Amino acid sequence: MDLHIIETGNLKLDGGAMFGVVPKTIWQKVYPADENNLCNWSMRCLLVVDGDRKILIDNGIGDKQDEKFLKHYHLNGEASLENSLADLGLSKDDITDMVLTHLHFDHCGGSIIKVGEDEYQPAFKNARYWISKPQWEWATHPNRREKASFLKENIFPIEESGQLKLVETEGELFPNFHVRFYDGHTDGQMLPFINYNGKTIVFVSDLLPSTAHVPLPYVMAFDTKPLVTLKEKESFFKEAIENNYVLFLEHDLYHQCCTIEQTEKGPAVKDTFELAAIL
Repeated sequence: MDLHIIETGNLKLDGGAMFGVVPKTIWQKVYPADENNLCNWSMRCLLVVDGDRKILIDNGIGDKQDEKFLKHYHLNGEASLENSLADLGLSKDDITDMVLTHLHFDHCGGSIIKVGEDEYQPAFKNARYWISKPQWEWATHPNRREKASFLKENIFPIEESGQLKLVETEGELFPNFHVRFYDGHTDGQMLPFINYNGKTIVFVSDLLPSTAHVPLPYVMAFDTKPLVTLKEKESFFKEAIENNYVLFLEHDLYHQCCTIEQTEKGPAVKDTFELAAIL
């Protein structure tokens, strides 16, 4: 098995929204904001190559949205999904399995490309698209609070293509690749747990957007069930500490991976490092 980071670029989001009830005077010390209160976040994805199988976890925001939509997110950085794959000698046609942690636009926008005025098709024409069944049902019947994050052009063309694979239960999806569901951020967020050379690497997606979110009360305002997130983080950190999990960070602009330790004040970052350090 080989692991490769797939950078897809960065976006800016409101710091207050990203840190919820935590005051700016506290969170800005560990994650800076600009003069407009915007923080810069990565959209870092992970490619798992195991034999003939090439599994991509999430795919960024994509480029099919119009300027009116994208200007709110101040896309930046030199990286793109296509170029990151090309650096490995690959294209989107080589991906066999597209695993989506959830269907918010910054995680799944690259799933679909626009081919006409109102025509869309899968960007990964040879891939199966794996999505948890609870997230699919949640996203296709969105609540008013979360509706703006579920763009129909990112979602329904997957089903129409016949490439959709719904994951109904937690467990092994592929050899050495298990998934679990988490409901605090959005129902059925599906996190991969990867067994790599005796280590467990967890793609933590929006359960843990950054190392700055390790303190338990640091919960995003975007989360639909913040008290559920709080309990999920507490339980997950306990397990991560006991088993020395490596946490792969999708949104942290400054850190690719981290480990967690228990302190007198609660869970805290133990070490931060690049993925290459454990490969």
